[in-house]
Amino acid sequence: MFDKFHDECGVFAIYGHAEAANLSYLGLYALQHRGQESAGIASSDGREIHCYKSMGHVADIFTPTVLSGLPGDRAIGHTRYSTAGDTVLLNAQPFSVACNKGKIAIAHNGNITNAGELRRDLERAGSIFQASSDTEVILHLVAHSRERTLAGALREALLQLEGAFSLVCLAQDRVIVARDPYGFRPLAIGTLEREAGAPAHVFASETCAFDLINAAYVNDVEPGEMVIVGPEGMSRERYTPARQLSQCVFEHVYFSRPDSIVFGRPVQESRENLGRLLAREAPVAADVVVPVPDSGVSAAIGYADEAGIPYRQALIRNHYVGRTFIEPSQAIRDFGVKLKLNPVRHLLEGKRVVLVDDSIVRGTTSRKIVRMVRGAGAAEVHMRISCPPTVSPCYYGVDTPSSSELIAANHTVEEIRRYVEADSLAYLSLEGLKDAVAERGRQYCYACYTGKYPTELVNIEELVAAKTRHG
Repeated sequence: MFDKFHDECGVFAIYGHAEAANLSYLGLYALQHRGQESAGIASSDGREIHCYKSMGHVADIFTPTVLSGLPGDRAIGHTRYSTAGDTVLLNAQPFSVACNKGKIAIAHNGNITNAGELRRDLERAGSIFQASSDTEVILHLVAHSRERTLAGALREALLQLEGAFSLVCLAQDRVIVARDPYGFRPLAIGTLEREAGAPAHVFASETCAFDLINAAYVNDVEPGEMVIVGPEGMSRERYTPARQLSQCVFEHVYFSRPDSIVFGRPVQESRENLGRLLAREAPVAADVVVPVPDSGVSAAIGYADEAGIPYRQALIRNHYVGRTFIEPSQAIRDFGVKLKLNPVRHLLEGKRVVLVDDSIVRGTTSRKIVRMVRGAGAAEVHMRISCPPTVSPCYYGVDTPSSSELIAANHTVEEIRRYVEADSLAYLSLEGLKDAVAERGRQYCYACYTGKYPTELVNIEELVAAKTRHG
């Protein structure tokens, strides 16, 4: 559902292709759903790093003229939704700098939980920060390192970071990518055949970026791994031992495009499984299964198939709604959901409706949708949510509200049902979620559903916050 969680960021990198900037543009275009705030591409022609970034959507930023100013056969790209740092051009990525390691550019997806502490230490050591994004901290750590090579400096920097990061780094002559030791955020590896010479190497947050440019998915950057591609070819090394695997399960519930393979698993398969298991756990006598588009579609297909109830797209989404800057009154603001969704009355009138969505966060949007479906003539509205109740905020790069704003953190399922005005409400169980994503002995992070965080720093901070909340 919209207006809830927001995709944090998408990253892309390519080495060894004459059309590096153009292919980065296409890769970012495929990853646009992961962030619509700003986008940037940095390319290298072996001498200079050329960087262009701006606020807005990928297709609006990268005109043919802009792309022609990004020469070279290696590039990195980023599309951003802010989860840390302000919404300003200064925080757009990639960040580029000339330092004692040469000219470099860096972009990352995730959230570094000790960035504030590192930043304070760096400022005391004389660093001057331009932006408020935690990505800039990585750049300063690299610049401060006494290691002679960029790979050595980056390795030293990564060992100081806590939290979540899938990182792409561009130097004059190479591309380096890395993933945090928990594997929170995805980072796929692919190859792209060329007419002559060795294949190009590509990296992306999701494989849908590979599909658009006809690259082949090979495998993933492993947790705690650094991959270096340069004139000497590609090398892979562990810069630190992997920790307890904690891949973000919400990538499969909501973030990723259904046509992607994420963490080595097809997203569409996971989402249909979520719906099937939800139908088994929470059946209801109904006439039609309706998804809340777009995030509820795959789970609704699975639910309808398992339950033997007709699937109908009875809520039509307007994909061309931008941000509304002119909001003169509450009366106008109340049209927000109507601008984005419109019911198909003849599919809903007199029907007992199962409304399938991926989550309820604050509950306000869900209530408006339930009212809209009733207003279109539905006899009953039964909400089914394809994941467990979201009870805890995320500290690893997902823009979830604080616990005080999460409806499930403060209310029972029955209280939420009454608030959203549904005839019934059911969530998928945690065990059901694990089954749907084929959990094999703790490989995913479920902190937003359990309040149990994989990293120590966050557990301590959450403990302090909980004590503050409860006196």
